Amino acid sequence: MMLLSAQGMPVAKIAQVAFTSEDRVRDVIHNFNADGFDSLCPKYKGGRKLTFTLPQRVEIKKIAKSKLAEHGLPFSRWSLTKLADFLVAEGVVEDISHEGLRELLRAESVSFQAISLPRSGLRGEESPRRASVRDRRPAGDPRVRRTKGAIRSQAGLRNPRFRRVVAQRVRNR
Repeated sequence: MMLLSAQGMPVAKIAQVAFTSEDRVRDVIHNFNADGFDSLCPKYKGGRKLTFTLPQRVEIKKIAKSKLAEHGLPFSRWSLTKLADFLVAEGVVEDISHEGLRELLRAESVSFQAISLPRSGLRGEESPRRASVRDRRPAGDPRVRRTKGAIRSQAGLRNPRFRRVVAQRVRNR
């Protein structure tokens, strides 16, 4: 726009060439006259990040560590989006993005990462139910295979796609 204006083109023609309004062209020209080349590359920023008071941070951490059932929600675990929406709905904070919430929870050492625990007994022990299923099957049963001295039952595989992949690998041996 500035180049066309410097060549003496009228504002109406510049607006037509640039596919914009005449008011926008006038604004750009006035800004250029006031600020020079700096007006062509404005450095807009989103503003200052919201800061939360200590009571708000404590409440956010308390809610994040609580179970959803305590709040009457039908989910099994928090996601950042669900938690951010819940905090705004409950009036704990006026507004919070899920990214801002993630940073705040990380600073407060709160994690939603699931911890994998053994199903029963001490680590390395086999559950009594699994042992009884293993003992009832004949030795040649394709649902039972031996790996490094231990017998692994494939009857417990829940995902049908995973079951097909495992069955195919057993057949190819």
